Amino acid sequence: MDVLGIPIPDAGPVFLVALSLHVVAGLACVSCGVVAMLTRRTGARHRRYGRAYLWGLAVVFATMSVMSAIRWRENAHLFVLGVLAVAAACIGYLDRRGRQRDRVHIAAMGVSYVVLLTAFYVDNGPYLPLWEHLPAWTFWVLPALAGFPLIVRAIRTRKHPS
Repeated sequence: MDVLGIPIPDAGPVFLVALSLHVVAGLACVSCGVVAMLTRRTGARHRRYGRAYLWGLAVVFATMSVMSAIRWRENAHLFVLGVLAVAAACIGYLDRRGRQRDRVHIAAMGVSYVVLLTAFYVDNGPYLPLWEHLPAWTFWVLPALAGFPLIVRAIRTRKHPS
């Protein structure tokens, strides 16, 4: 079976339920992450969407853990990326009021988002229009090449702690 050209493994009903929740939570993460990044950090909107990103990431991680347990050989690398994304998000959340002028918060949350996108592209890139023509290593590298300069810019332009 495939959905929009992306093959869906026949791994049973538990896998399909986990995958369905995973997709919805992943879309919520991507959307909420963008809003949190683009809003003023001292505002309620940043906090609200930042929390939604964290909760969405928790669901993405939980569902990915279930899918990895069912198909470990195929998904072990995605599990590792999930652990990294959650670890970075936890560091960023815990340092949201840090003394380093928000550098740790911005860097860690940015890394979490980049790793989330990396996992998506590593898993789905070969089936996406245009991306399907790229070599496999680009799915691992392009999100970082796009994201890390933006993270550095955000850190450098941050004038004062909130």
